[in-house]
Amino acid sequence: MINAALASPPAVWHFPVCPPTLPEEITMSLSRRHLIQSTGAAALLAGIGRQAWAQAIDSARVVAGFAPGGTADIVSRRVADKLHPTYARSAVVENKTGAGGQIAVQFVKTAAPDGSVMLLTPMSMLGIYPHTYKKLPYDPVADLTPVSAAAIFDYGFAVGPMVPASVKNVPDFLAWCKATPMQANFGSPAAGSSPHFIGALLGRAGNVDLRHVAFRGTQPAVLDMVGGQIAAVSGPTGEFTQHVAAGKCRLLSTSGPRRGKFTPGTPTLVEQGFKDLAFTEWFGFFLPARAPQEVVQRLNAAIRSALASQEVADGLAVSYLEVLPTSPAQLAAMLKADTERWGPLVKAVGFTPEG
Repeated sequence: MINAALASPPAVWHFPVCPPTLPEEITMSLSRRHLIQSTGAAALLAGIGRQAWAQAIDSARVVAGFAPGGTADIVSRRVADKLHPTYARSAVVENKTGAGGQIAVQFVKTAAPDGSVMLLTPMSMLGIYPHTYKKLPYDPVADLTPVSAAAIFDYGFAVGPMVPASVKNVPDFLAWCKATPMQANFGSPAAGSSPHFIGALLGRAGNVDLRHVAFRGTQPAVLDMVGGQIAAVSGPTGEFTQHVAAGKCRLLSTSGPRRGKFTPGTPTLVEQGFKDLAFTEWFGFFLPARAPQEVVQRLNAAIRSALASQEVADGLAVSYLEVLPTSPAQLAAMLKADTERWGPLVKAVGFTPEG
């Protein structure tokens, strides 16, 4: 939980989100166009012989650590649909929820490294959790093999019917929380995740005791919000789309450095006065450690081929996700950069590591 060191915010809150020395190709501002142009679909497959593609395994399982219907589940299913018949004769998605995504990571860690079981996870479980848990049941580097990034997205902060219609933006929400402290709360998909920190930082900036409620994924949190059980939710922007369209909740902000491609009418946190709160996050595919390089390269090619499909790109766009194909080395570099960046940030917000 956020400790007592956060009781009163500083006059100026410095929160560097991306060191300027990071190479462009491994920052969170990687664009879909840059990656696709630099590794065109034809080039992706050029080094993969026909014989390798003919060696499809019997079945593949994509393991996601969050509930069905959420963005992790959507990315998993969109890509899994394209893994057969070239990579596997059949491909299914398994949602192993719990412990903020840790159960899924631990499951894949212990799976056979033959390419039949793979993990689809947001960055947080691998890049942030090492700083928010004293002891994880896995080592993100030693226990997993990077394969390819899959998608990039912004976070959103939304409110439900518990919050009056007069609340139009984040400063309004914080003012309402200060006036009604018993209702000042927000949900996120997991304790110690990026959305959790975004909400905590907003509360700190507004000098509000904004209580956090952890869920097993964003969708359960959103359902409680639209049902009037909690006031707000911090989570991937795409998790709110159907509920915003139905008028059941209101998206107050997005987290990117600039307005999102899919949410041009929603101001960012930066625009609303939180100049250092700019975040994007990615989903990535991983295999268990010791996966043979041949298997890694075959799966990488299959995933990147899937992401090059207009059908997949359009399907992800519905949930405000942009495709992000990478090489295994690029994904490893992205994870390393995020892990190094989040270490001092977790300490800066006064987060006490959990057991």
